Amino acid sequence: MANNLKLNNAKEAKNDEFYTQLVDIENELRHYKPLFKGKTVLCNCDDPRVSNFFKYFTLNFEHLGLKRLIATCYKHQTIDLFSQNDSEQAVYIIYDGDKNGNHIPEPEEMEVLPLRGDGDFRSEECIELLKQADIVCTNPPFSLFREYVAQLVRYEKKFLIIGSINAISYKEVFPLLKEGKMWLGCSIHSGDREFEIPEWYTTTSPSLRYGENGRRYVRVPGIRWFTNLDFKERHDELILYKHYSPEEYITYDNYDAINVDKISDIPCDYDGIMGVPINLLDVFNPDQFEIIGYGKGELAKSIGVRSNHRGRADLAITVNGKHTCPYGRILIRKK
Repeated sequence: MANNLKLNNAKEAKNDEFYTQLVDIENELRHYKPLFKGKTVLCNCDDPRVSNFFKYFTLNFEHLGLKRLIATCYKHQTIDLFSQNDSEQAVYIIYDGDKNGNHIPEPEEMEVLPLRGDGDFRSEECIELLKQADIVCTNPPFSLFREYVAQLVRYEKKFLIIGSINAISYKEVFPLLKEGKMWLGCSIHSGDREFEIPEWYTTTSPSLRYGENGRRYVRVPGIRWFTNLDFKERHDELILYKHYSPEEYITYDNYDAINVDKISDIPCDYDGIMGVPINLLDVFNPDQFEIIGYGKGELAKSIGVRSNHRGRADLAITVNGKHTCPYGRILIRKK
């Protein structure tokens, strides 16, 4: 894992450009088709000439029944200079669907318009485009994920975006998960995903490979979709079969809740608070459970987790006389 390309390294180095594969977009978007009918979609972190989000929505414009597609390009329009701030003109593109009847999106059917600024999603003119959109779908910069999500919430937008599982612990993000204002998507539950990276991106990742035309790809661990679009599978009940016993389920030293090491070990007959692995969010059914909080750091302190033997608010347990702090836990309770 130490040699893998890490998203937190990307944050420090501002190496934000990971281009999502078309297959990953297709696998997720198929769960939401009815929700896109008659909607304006915005891809506001995309170079339309290379973005697979833009490609997917232009190719499936009629299939989804879209009203309009808008994509903003940050400064340059070529992949090896994307986001490098060395073009004199940033643009946005509007696509209103097939006009000549051949069902193929073509350049002459797309309106390319200039932006006054650099195309940053936080700029005034890009916010005006955001206001026009019904659904935002893109891969936002990893280092700006907090700001990006906050903007979507501020303008009350529906969204489907890709990011790191680590984002669930952000104080700006977790409350949205807790309050049912955002949840994880349907198609990615574990493992890593392969992303294309631009030429200027430096990496020593052992997963680096070269594809067609010399394009480079790396595998990034811990990727998830984040959305506030509902889908059927989100309401599938998690079948519980284990029974609670105080001998098997240890209570935390500094919070009134039991520790559960695996999702399959969640007891079916316990009505109190349980600390469960964070990957429960992959199969979380809001009709079956409620989220109480997160068991680490400031988020843990905010729900009354007391300091442990290390002086932190992280959940702690004592096993055979030894203090231990489990991995990050989501605190839940059955409804």
